[in-house]
Order: sequence, then C-alpha cells, then structure tokens
Amino acid sequence: MPDPFQNLQAADPDFVAQIAKTLENRAAEPDMVAITQSYLSGLPWADIALAVDVGCGTGPITRAMAAHANAAGQGARTLGIEPSHDLIAVARELGGGIDNLDFEVADGLFLPLGDGAADLLVYHTVLTHVTDPPALLAEARRVLRPGGTLVICDADFSKASLSGGADDPLGVFAGAFVRHQVTDAYLVARLPVLVRNAGFDQSRFDIANRVVRDSDGMVIYIAVNGARMVAEGLIGQPLADALMGEYARRRDAGTLYGFIPFATLIARRKP
Repeated sequence: MPDPFQNLQAADPDFVAQIAKTLENRAAEPDMVAITQSYLSGLPWADIALAVDVGCGTGPITRAMAAHANAAGQGARTLGIEPSHDLIAVARELGGGIDNLDFEVADGLFLPLGDGAADLLVYHTVLTHVTDPPALLAEARRVLRPGGTLVICDADFSKASLSGGADDPLGVFAGAFVRHQVTDAYLVARLPVLVRNAGFDQSRFDIANRVVRDSDGMVIYIAVNGARMVAEGLIGQPLADALMGEYARRRDAGTLYGFIPFATLIARRKP
C-alpha cells in the first residue's frame, strides 16, 4: 500500500480530515512547540524577505514563521505551499488576517518561484513522505539565493513506538502505520549526506524526542490502521474499536507511551 501522504488529493476525504486535525494538534503539543521554536528562533529573520514552507499542510508552521518575521520587524512575506487543495483551504481559513502570510497550491518539485527568489525554505515533516528527496532538495537549491537557509525537521519513523511491553497490540499498530503511511522510515539517517550532495553546507543537526502521554497525538496510528485492516478483512470492527478504546484508556490513566525522535537540520545554500 503506497504512502497516502504522497498524494493527499487522491486520498479518502475522511483521511484528509483526520490529517488536518492531526497536523494542528501535533503542532500544539509542548514537545513539538519546543522543537519548532528551537529552529525558528535562531534564524536570521532580519535578512529574510521571503520565507517558504513547502508541504505546509494546514499551515501551523507557516503561521509560526510569519509570527517570527513580524516579531523581527521585517514583516517578511511568508508563503506556504501544499499540493492538497483541501489542506490549503483549511490553511487559508486558519491563517486569515495575517498580512504577511500567503498560501498556494503547488507541487514541491515545481515551486512557483524564480531562481534564487527565497531567503528561507522549510521542510517540516515532508521528506519522509516523498519518493525522491534529492529532487526536492534540488528544487530547494534552485529557489534559494546563495547563502539562503534550508531547514529540515522530520521524524525518525524507524524508532516510532506505542509499545508498553513486548507484543503490545498498540505497538503492532504503530509499526503498521510506519510501513503503510511512511515512504522512507530511515530518511533521517541519510539527511546530512543528502543535503551535502544537494549543494548545501550544514550548520546544525540534532535530535529531540516527541513523547505522547496524555493526548491523542498518535491516535491516528490506531485509527488509520484499524480502518485499513477492517477493509482488508484482517480484523473485524469490534477489534478495531477495542484498540481505539485501549488507546483512550491508557491516555486517561496516564499509562500511554508514544515515542518518536525528530531531527532538525539547518544548512546554507552554497554559491
């Protein structure tokens, strides 16, 4: 089964609605706020006239970028680009009223920008869901000016877990999510080499952990794979419902343990 994130325009509307909710909820989690702010706060906003968020989804990171640009007093234009019309519609609604914020429907392989037009380009949880990361990085290099900043923040899905012990059924579902909803679970391990080969000089690469204990931040792992397994006849709806209930029970009891590392890489485009 191909990663549905590769083409959300063709995905089931219910799945897209789930994704929209998940993106906003995840961005608001304390761990993810800390991860995002750790890279946004260190960027040279005074030198940025155009900041681009590629694969922006519903736009939580784009909105945060616009806020940093305004706080710096520059009011840099902030552009969110996303191939899904449905997600862009949500992004425009949530971002309404922010003067320096725009959203466009476009493919990350064909950005609607001239050569060297952007000062900053961000991929936030994008490259693990594409079939050809080097092609996207080549497009990033094209649209960034020499010395422009590239930021990649992505999950190391190879280490994602919902397990509280051996043979935990929630852990099984987490593994199924990674196999069926992620294109390259091991991308983070190769990021520094990919970025170097694309013509960038890396200045930062580090890992921070996202831990989910008392929220629905990883319930999509259970919901999506429960629906898939029911549709394929692997399990019945009562078992799918029971596993959703087990997630909720652990969340409410404080025994839920979801874990996934996030890598942040920052680099400059070589001349």
